[in-house]
Order: sequence, then structure tokens, then C-alpha cells
Amino acid sequence: MWAAFDCGVRAVRDHGMPGPVALWEELRERLRAEIMDQGFNRELSSFTQTYGGQETDAALLALPQVGFLPYSDKHMIGTVAMMERELLTEDGLLLRYRTETGVDGLEPGEHPFLACSFWLVEQYARTGRMADATVLMDMLVGFSNDLGLLSEEYATKERRMAGNFPQAFSHLALVRAADAMHNVDRLSLAAKESS
Repeated sequence: MWAAFDCGVRAVRDHGMPGPVALWEELRERLRAEIMDQGFNRELSSFTQTYGGQETDAALLALPQVGFLPYSDKHMIGTVAMMERELLTEDGLLLRYRTETGVDGLEPGEHPFLACSFWLVEQYARTGRMADATVLMDMLVGFSNDLGLLSEEYATKERRMAGNFPQAFSHLALVRAADAMHNVDRLSLAAKESS
């Protein structure tokens, strides 16, 4: 909801579209305050899957993607640390969330969604963790078939693609991750050249 109001505000402010911008700005700021108050667990130092919750969710990696806060914000760094503790599989892939909690009625044991791990690559790259970004990106790209296509999920124990195939969402997340890595590389090169 915050992102929808933010897009509406930017459509009016940046592109001259019509709309009740003052109302949208007010609602956007009220939502920001609500999310920060109820969606961030200070004891865990992490955003949570639900207001007042204890569980994390890889979808929280979208917060900086939509401009809610910077990638390097301490709230995101804490959230990523919790994801690394709670959602990284022994094979190094990021689960969307723990299905054992029963929050959505799915059976436990879902395979990791590739998009979630690509989101983590993007987060790593945007916060200067290029070694981590590179290792994870190389692994993920290695899951593509001979045509370079990716599935929705990857079954790590069986070492095979799973879920919908091909999955556009996985490819979109791959492009975002590659762009993040490229921009970081380009920025560090520019910094070296200017010094």
C-alpha cells in the first residue's frame, strides 16, 4: 500500500498526472509510521512477515526496491541478518519463508524460490557485499538450462528445477540482481578512476 501511494505521489509530482496528491502524501506517511511501528520487531532487529510477528519473509527484500528505505538502512541490515539465520538453506538458497508456521496453509517443505535468492544478490550488491553477491549469483545462474532459462523453484536435494518453467519472475529478479552488481562495479571503477 505504501508503494502504491508513493507511485501516485510521484506520478503527480514528477509527471504532472492528476490526483489528490496531498491526501496520498498524508496516507503514505501514515503508512510509513505504521509499518515502522508495527512491522519492525525491535527485539529481533528485523522487519517481520506480519505486524507484531516473529517470522521473517524474503518478500521484505522488496522494501528498498520500492524505495521505502535505503538498502543500507540499519533496519534492512538487521532484516537481512535474520533472513540469513532463519531462511538460508544449507545449500545457500533463500526460502521465501518457513511454511511450517502455517501462515498461509501451504504444506511444509516448499522448494526455494529462485527470485528470493536473486533479491538477496541485489541486496548484497547494493550494500557492498560483492563477494557474497558473486558467489550466490554464480550458483543461481548455474541452475539455468542449456537455453539459459530458469524455473520458479529449485529442488536442491534432487538437483533439478521445480515449479513453473520457464518462470518470468525468476528472470526479472536475475536482471535486477545483475543490474545491481553492474552498477556497483561501475561505481567502484569510477571511484578508483577519480582517485
